[in-house]
Amino acid sequence: MRLRAARPSSASQELEVIAPSKLSIDNVSKSFQSASGKVLALDRVSLNVTEAEFVCLVGASGCGKSTLLNIIAGLEKPDSGAVLADGKPVTAPGRERLVMFQEPALFPWLTVFGNVLFGLKLKPNLSRKDRHDVAKYYLELVGLSRFEHANIHELSGGMKQRVSLARALAPNPRVLLMDEPFAALDALTREQLYGDIQEIWKARRKTIVFVTHNVREAACLGDRVLLFSPHPGHIQEEFPVKLPRPREINSVDLAGYATRITKALKNLGQAEPVVTK
Repeated sequence: MRLRAARPSSASQELEVIAPSKLSIDNVSKSFQSASGKVLALDRVSLNVTEAEFVCLVGASGCGKSTLLNIIAGLEKPDSGAVLADGKPVTAPGRERLVMFQEPALFPWLTVFGNVLFGLKLKPNLSRKDRHDVAKYYLELVGLSRFEHANIHELSGGMKQRVSLARALAPNPRVLLMDEPFAALDALTREQLYGDIQEIWKARRKTIVFVTHNVREAACLGDRVLLFSPHPGHIQEEFPVKLPRPREINSVDLAGYATRITKALKNLGQAEPVVTK
């Protein structure tokens, strides 16, 4: 049987707002081996994320938030349970679901433009011109058009994260998975990025799962905030955030949500890890 050649796509097609994915996490459990035995990191976690929803995961260190994010990305496999994206099992990484980590993980030998262009290698049917047009669009979207020829070491921490965001968005994924991307930044830079990510989310309509330790950050960004209990990690409580956008991190209304989430987080206490020999 003769295989049909892949149809080339154009920059305009790549820049279309595509339908975001819905996610279904069903009874996912995951354990790791430690020096003292097997530690249960996630215990029967179930969660549904609707199309274009912004969901924030909050909890103490070691409660399994990042582990769940890696499982959704296909970077790790659960011991039991399943993750579905648009009804299809997630068994490996894919370009429909891209991850933005706490560290920018940029290539120091490439310019800003080269780093964003690198992400478009996931789109082999684009012409060279179209790749350049798409990269320029996303650099403009994150406010870095003037720095496209800059070297990575010349950028501030916030600018590096903007490049990382542009690189993650450039292949036009349906799901964006963000693992504490603003944790290492100063407060002023974080506040600027809170506004930026809300505008980008509105413009590009991505399904976003966002991991953070920062309760105010979660309340500022999320449609829902899911509180994880530690040892083993599971969803303890859910907080829908019914505030209009764009949201300001220092608003009085947002502070009320943050206070309730913080109180619930403190009430969880510090349980000991579940260890099985």
